[in-house]
Amino acid sequence: MALISLEDLDGLDDEQLDDDITDNPEPMGEDESERLMSHWQAVASTHQVSVPQEMRGPIQEMTRNSQQREPLPFTPISSHEKVNAMTLNPNPAPLSVSADVWYHPQMGEVLYEERLYPAGHWASVTRGDDLYEQSISMAFMKLMRFICKENSAGRYLGMTVPIISYIRMAKDGKTFEKDVETAFFLPAALQQSPPQSCDPDISIVYRQPIRVVTRPFFGTTTEETVGRQILLLWEILGATDELHSDRYAVAVYENPGVPRRRNELWFIRRDL
Repeated sequence: MALISLEDLDGLDDEQLDDDITDNPEPMGEDESERLMSHWQAVASTHQVSVPQEMRGPIQEMTRNSQQREPLPFTPISSHEKVNAMTLNPNPAPLSVSADVWYHPQMGEVLYEERLYPAGHWASVTRGDDLYEQSISMAFMKLMRFICKENSAGRYLGMTVPIISYIRMAKDGKTFEKDVETAFFLPAALQQSPPQSCDPDISIVYRQPIRVVTRPFFGTTTEETVGRQILLLWEILGATDELHSDRYAVAVYENPGVPRRRNELWFIRRDL
């Protein structure tokens, strides 16, 4: 998934593109199709990725269905907030967001949450490109083609959010290994009989439940920004052997061009 803020797109507006297309049930005209493709090319180029012409159809279909994404189900375990002065104000200011902090008008700063995600089938692809951003971009384009008819059902499958990228740390404990797995949980209607991919690089895998400690952040998800979030969450939690320190996950909820889009860093518990 090409990940970049609107400020880097020379004035292109992804949200407006989505609104124009999802509000219009008629087939997409050539000018509209070109505008959408140009937008994706601009986003992708910032991460040294080119969008091939065969992505035109999947991009259009994903954009048309962008309002019908199914949330990945989970069971909340706990939530940990840092109470601040906002909790003493009977008329709190609107929601405030920074790159490292999410504020709730009543609860204050959300430091982290703990959740349990269910067992189920995932569509997964692993890439090992030169850059982390390239790997997740190329992997997501493969998943898009799978979702948009390149599957044994021969139809649009629908999708869930967030999209998850699993990261493994190199031996130095600071940089990412090249191989990055990107995956999404199959929609509920497909869990009992999951379709297969026409692309041999995509695997449909059944995974056991996963328990995570998660913290939200907003903006781009580069190796630099994710690495910073990893250090920040370790500072909050302190040293513990209950969490994996050699692998993490990044959850992305929104389209590449959405400004200050919502992401989460996941620390994975060793045991449920």
